[in-house]
Amino acid sequence: MAKDNRQYVFMECSETGMRLYRTEKKMKGQQKKLELKKYNPKLRKHTLHVEKKK
Repeated sequence: MAKDNRQYVFMECSETGMRLYRTEKKMKGQQKKLELKKYNPKLRKHTLHVEKKK
């Protein structure tokens, strides 16, 4: 079998610093950090979440 080139990364809120989401990312060929707008229940609004390693 081929080696899996996906890893789990945590999504950290840029406003509060909380790590609320975990997602998989294809590591081969990726240069930029993943940035997504996700819901933050503490702030009760959508905020920018940036990829952070464990």
